[in-house]
Amino acid sequence: MAIVFPWFRLGYIIPHRHTDMDGYQFARVAPDGMLLVTTQLNLAEYSLSAVERELPALWQGVDILSSRADSIAISGVPLAASLGRERTSALLAEAADRSGLRCSTDLEAHIAALHHLGAERIALATRWPDALNARIVEYLGQAGIEVRRVEAEQRNLAQNKAADPEADHHLALRLGRAALAASPDAQALMLPGGLWFAIYAAPLLEAEFGVPVLLNITATVWSALHDSVVPLSERPTAESGLLLAGLA
Repeated sequence: MAIVFPWFRLGYIIPHRHTDMDGYQFARVAPDGMLLVTTQLNLAEYSLSAVERELPALWQGVDILSSRADSIAISGVPLAASLGRERTSALLAEAADRSGLRCSTDLEAHIAALHHLGAERIALATRWPDALNARIVEYLGQAGIEVRRVEAEQRNLAQNKAADPEADHHLALRLGRAALAASPDAQALMLPGGLWFAIYAAPLLEAEFGVPVLLNITATVWSALHDSVVPLSERPTAESGLLLAGLA
């Protein structure tokens, strides 16, 4: 048995009290020896007011992770989209100054990965309401990324927390296929949502359509390792998806 000591610690501020899908999907794609260190928020719904109520806990998370992580990522595309890109950028700058670490969000990780891939036109599939999807489209547009098609299952946060993993796998396939079929010029597909069990749907869609499929966890793991000054002792496998498999 090979002994692999942790060589990179990803601090992850998760928007809900429990860590289940985030941890499971991280373990499926992260290279051996990459450690996930989490703190939790208690986001009540997809709204700006709900996000603002959690900001004190977010700063507590930054303080906790500053001595326990090599970089920090704030999970939750709805969190960043609700704040907007300008406010999110200011928050990340303050978090980096406060912690002394590189800080990002899932949504900024998606953007960095899409820029790296040269993807200016994408398809988007979500389990979120139209109003939230519109904020995501606006946020991506400010980063120079055009969303050519949105396919969504209208759900609130409570419904997503209670979702069945097998049903969500098939939902990811159905929405992903619909989004890509309706936007043949899309250069990538985003399937955001840390609670969405889409880890096995992503490689199936990549094989079917020949474009990268980004999840929160794949984008955030890629972003953390791509920007890290810590040498990569291990690398993701091909099963981790096109984005992570191409990590230099």
